[in-house]
Amino acid sequence: MDRIRYPAVIVVEGTSDVAFLSSFLDTEFVTTNGSDVPRETINYLKEAIKKKDVVVLTDPDYPGRRIRSVLDENIPGLLHAFVRKENSIKHHKVGVAESTKEEVLLALSHVVPSKTGEPGTLTMTDLMEFGLMGGVESKALRRKVEERLHLGHGNAKTLLRRMNALCVGKEDIEEAMRDDR
Repeated sequence: MDRIRYPAVIVVEGTSDVAFLSSFLDTEFVTTNGSDVPRETINYLKEAIKKKDVVVLTDPDYPGRRIRSVLDENIPGLLHAFVRKENSIKHHKVGVAESTKEEVLLALSHVVPSKTGEPGTLTMTDLMEFGLMGGVESKALRRKVEERLHLGHGNAKTLLRRMNALCVGKEDIEEAMRDDR
């Protein structure tokens, strides 16, 4: 099987992720070896990002979010790809290695920058008005919007931060919430 050439460094959590991804992707992989990201890894990625894109592809769970946070705090300009949790479970384990080739390729085709120059202007009040927080159905609505905008899962605060980083507007939210989509 021919592997797909991917023009970026992909950061993953461990060797099982690399084994799975390298079966269909031809690129450089960097492992964090867990949520305590070594200083050497951070320093290497700071140099790598000067020459090519660096995409963080961690598990859709708390340790994966923690790794993203640590990397974002230390390395400006990262890109993020998110596999959907419901499509990344095997044998009671959740992760990139438990995902599918199709799920990973979908995630990599919708990378999200960690920060942009001018952030959007959405507020928590806007999220409340759309029913994305504070209501009985808020979590389900957030999941729908997150999936359609390829933002990964999080709470309302995380959703707001990611939407503002991508300059998502009210019209984009309305479009993502439509059932006929």
